[in-house]
Amino acid sequence: MASNGWPLRPRALIGMVHIGALPGTPFNETTVEMLAVQAAGEARLLTDTGFDAIIIENMHDRPYVHGRHGPEVAAAMTRIALEVADATDLPLGVQVLSGGEREALAVAQAAGARFIRCENFVFAHVADEGLLPDAAAGPLLRYRRSIGAEAVAIMCDVKKKHASHAITADVSLAEACHAAEFFGADGLVVTGRFTGEAVAPGDLAEARGASRLPVWVGSGATPESLAALFEHADAVIVGSWIKRDGLWSNPPDADRCRAMADAARRARAE
Repeated sequence: MASNGWPLRPRALIGMVHIGALPGTPFNETTVEMLAVQAAGEARLLTDTGFDAIIIENMHDRPYVHGRHGPEVAAAMTRIALEVADATDLPLGVQVLSGGEREALAVAQAAGARFIRCENFVFAHVADEGLLPDAAAGPLLRYRRSIGAEAVAIMCDVKKKHASHAITADVSLAEACHAAEFFGADGLVVTGRFTGEAVAPGDLAEARGASRLPVWVGSGATPESLAALFEHADAVIVGSWIKRDGLWSNPPDADRCRAMADAARRARAE
């Protein structure tokens, strides 16, 4: 566990801010300054509608490169993270796709963020950006120690979405959770097979029973599913349903954000 203790309330609702495509990526259309202003506006909306935490992610940077990020990525993400941090007092998280866990940790340390998300903490797999042959845990935890970022929690996907797990087909989800805990993860993220797909209830229960770590849901949550998810999950990340028409690449919809936050409050009350 990160040395500052767990940063979120029980049954937390985490809003995803999908940052627009960064300069140098194929779909970039604007400056870092404008991307920061847009991200800060989304963070204020999530704060005002009742979310408990925010995570920023460079999902619009598709197609992704794995672990070969130039200094411009960390620089831009830091600029944006600082703007978001100024716009909200909610706990902030950072994710850099793909395999950008070191960059995310450096950004989090510089911007005062509380956690990062790492999709390749343990085991190899094949993702749509190619072969991810190396687990991040060993180098990442040494890097965290070297920059004095032990207070930044590392949330780790197990059996990550958008990937084939044929290489580890004989490793169960529970065994992957055990491995992540043994290697020093601060928490686990369980997802469906792709962005927006619901988590299988059995997978969530398996992760909950396999580890003492906090368990987060990382895809597919809706207002109707929150109560059931919170039976096993300590937090739920929402990135698609709260967008206009429920499409991750659209801007957030204020009414959908309120509906999701209201559902979380009802689920906690029950």
